[in-house]
Amino acid sequence: MAKYRILSLDGGGLRGLITARLLARLNAHPAIAGWLDSVDLFAGTSTGGILALGLASGKTPEEIGDVYKQRGGVIFDDSIWDNLRDLGKTIGADYSSKGLKAELKKVFGTLQLKDLTRKVAIPTFDLDNEDVAARRTWKPKIFHNFKGADSDGQQLVANIALYTSSAPTYFPSADGYIDGGVYANNPSIVALAQAISRRNRPAERAALDDVVLLSLGTGVSLTYIKGQTLDWGYAQWAQPLMNVLMDGVAGISDYQAQQLLDDRYHRLQIVFDPSETIALDAVDKLDRMDEIATAHPLDAVAPHANANNPVSTVEWIRTVWQ
Repeated sequence: MAKYRILSLDGGGLRGLITARLLARLNAHPAIAGWLDSVDLFAGTSTGGILALGLASGKTPEEIGDVYKQRGGVIFDDSIWDNLRDLGKTIGADYSSKGLKAELKKVFGTLQLKDLTRKVAIPTFDLDNEDVAARRTWKPKIFHNFKGADSDGQQLVANIALYTSSAPTYFPSADGYIDGGVYANNPSIVALAQAISRRNRPAERAALDDVVLLSLGTGVSLTYIKGQTLDWGYAQWAQPLMNVLMDGVAGISDYQAQQLLDDRYHRLQIVFDPSETIALDAVDKLDRMDEIATAHPLDAVAPHANANNPVSTVEWIRTVWQ
């Protein structure tokens, strides 16, 4: 059977360092060394979008991970002047996008999506399509480099990386786009739909039965909201709602991919210790993220592994992917 291989990468801010380090370790593992070279489609949301675009442009996981490690403090620069301007965190985004833009430009330069040697699918959300004559509305937007009338090949990679990682409250919107994590923080189903789309040209269209899909998260904190009946309004829901939405959409994508692909789908997601929480802008925990990713046993059965075929990530890549 011909295989169509998809690598799907979650959003999660600086926790993208965890994903990058896990990918580097997996790609160097003796049993599956070099498996990243066989990816047909890279899908990524937010920080996962930056990773996906970087990998599709020929950069190594180590190179991308080092950007997080060395420049994370520049990207998430929370200056006192910014806080004063924003009245603490009452108005305005937590961070300026200036540092993020500069780093993305360094990484991708003037590269366009059509210049990438492999396919990508990058979720964003368009706040206003400006189509006054027809139906002006906000809507999901998937940037991709498949050929055809709806191809985004002329778009700059650095711009798409900025759009998909412009998380509400953390960064300002960019050219009218915000982080695709508001509906697809785990882009597995987005990637699957893009791969098998009837709009794709026959040579670029995958058959569902040929798809194998590896999904990587950025680590998850064990969180909950205490109480069975929450009579909350805007003020109480404002802080937790973004995390509820992103965790919720990631979870449903995991469920849908399992139902559609069964053992041809595998999810690698590190669950942090119950006593530990790592925010997506935790610059002070970059060393800890590195430590977590380095210590995670790749040969152990993952908690999110398919219940009908519980294998380690290394074993899944060796027996299903390759």
